[in-house]
Amino acid sequence: MSPALDTADLLAAARAWQEQDPDPDTRDEVEALVAAAADGDGDALADLHSRFDTRLAFGTAGLRGEIAAGPNRMNRVLVSQAAAGFARWLLEHAEGGIPSVVIGYDGRKNSDVFARDTAELMAGAGVRAVLLPRLLPTPVLAFAVRHLDVSAGVMVTASHNPPNDNGYKVYLGGTDHGSQIVSPTDAEIAARILDVAAGSVLDLPRSEQYEIASDDVERAYIEATARVATTNAPRDAVTYAYTAMHGVGWRTARDVFAAAGFAEPQVVAAQIDPDPAFPTVSFPNPEEPGAMDLAFETARAAGVDLVIANDPDADRLAVAVPDPSSEAGYRRLSGNEVGALLGWRAAELAEATGGDGAADGVLACSIVSSPALAAVASAYHLDFADTLTGFKWVSRAPGLIFGFEEALGYLVNPETVRDKDGISAATALLDLASGLAAAGQTIADRLDAFAERFGFFASDQISLRVTDLSRIDEIMSALRATPPSHVGDVRVERIDDLRDGFDGLPPSDVLRIALADGSRVMVRPSGTEPKLKIYIDASSDEGTVAERRASATARVAALGEAMRALTE
Repeated sequence: MSPALDTADLLAAARAWQEQDPDPDTRDEVEALVAAAADGDGDALADLHSRFDTRLAFGTAGLRGEIAAGPNRMNRVLVSQAAAGFARWLLEHAEGGIPSVVIGYDGRKNSDVFARDTAELMAGAGVRAVLLPRLLPTPVLAFAVRHLDVSAGVMVTASHNPPNDNGYKVYLGGTDHGSQIVSPTDAEIAARILDVAAGSVLDLPRSEQYEIASDDVERAYIEATARVATTNAPRDAVTYAYTAMHGVGWRTARDVFAAAGFAEPQVVAAQIDPDPAFPTVSFPNPEEPGAMDLAFETARAAGVDLVIANDPDADRLAVAVPDPSSEAGYRRLSGNEVGALLGWRAAELAEATGGDGAADGVLACSIVSSPALAAVASAYHLDFADTLTGFKWVSRAPGLIFGFEEALGYLVNPETVRDKDGISAATALLDLASGLAAAGQTIADRLDAFAERFGFFASDQISLRVTDLSRIDEIMSALRATPPSHVGDVRVERIDDLRDGFDGLPPSDVLRIALADGSRVMVRPSGTEPKLKIYIDASSDEGTVAERRASATARVAALGEAMRALTE
């Protein structure tokens, strides 16, 4: 962490920032804070320290933070520095000719402004810049990188973060095939950004000579994604509700579902249009308690078979099925359950299309996701890869035919999009449900069939939210300094520390705890939020499906209690 600036340097840094800021709202923020701090207001001084002592770090997840003034927030100055720094990197790495970039944006506050700033600065720096024609889902931008054969892509989005956040995701074309950046590229770009930040953004050349992409890009995405549906069964038999969670998914998802032949969904009207205030949810993430309440209400009223939800930029998918035992009438499936079902579907498709009926390809998931996918790969004689968390890693698995991570991210068509895609995943899920319906079965039946064939895999996640990030370091350091011999009553067999890399995986701040009963615990800091995340997995292949479920679920619950005690 950077040392705190003394008051004189702090106020000088704030005034210098204000002078170069093109946004009147954030200029006024700084002016008010500087005046209050100069008058001895301790809260204003602390706020300035929070904003100016350090800056948002540019990493493999790009940038993400609260929209406000200062280098440790998302704003036009920071985005301009990022765009100009990335442009310099692209120009340095151009292999003959002019480098190119396609830029997309979602419906969050300032997304369109940040995207236009990026286009103007890229064009001013000599990079061919193409701006998507309107707010669109993140998967369309990821698709456009490959479809337009450009050097790179930028998506302005904070995905499912709180309403006042925004972010900046970076993709690379060419041999990276439209995947997000990974190390060491992130550090190289970050260094160029710091070079730019040493001067004023007012001195950066800008140009309005950038291109606006045609609607052909979205149409091509729609056509390609509709082809994810492969079943020969009727595709209009399954009824479902859909919510865009106040994001940008609906227009594109609607056209994909129609092109694939699915019935039109019952939409959650209050959440179907983009709204940066996200007025009906406290946190626009389908995983958060209460986020899908309106979707369940709509589903109950219509009596539908499924609930489909995209997050605000539509790169994630949530699915819920009828459940009479639930007060809501529906149960949201975990990311691991959906990943297991879609992975089984991918394996069956690979077997059906492989030579001599043999499946070929790789199933991949992040190391914190359920071991269920590895069981599918083994049963179908497919290769399996586990990767670090994040689709920047999952999407790069060689020979990939399907990938997922437990945080509701799925990659079902890697030849089209090399990132998680909530719309293509919804298409695959509806396709699966249609085939099951033709056989008189449901998604719930398919989950039971999975447990019968591969075993029941139970998972849980504990998120310890902190206000002081140093607390996360303290917990990780304590676990490393005094490794537990048991988690609850279960003996620890092995702890893999990925801090310096492990078994071919790049370095990462992750502890993987293998237990004597075959269970597993993973501990890592969140990459995007002030949380410590603990992932717990157990499985059972003995007895009936109900007995397998009860056994694995009880073990996960006991391990969860033990890990809470260890990390308090």
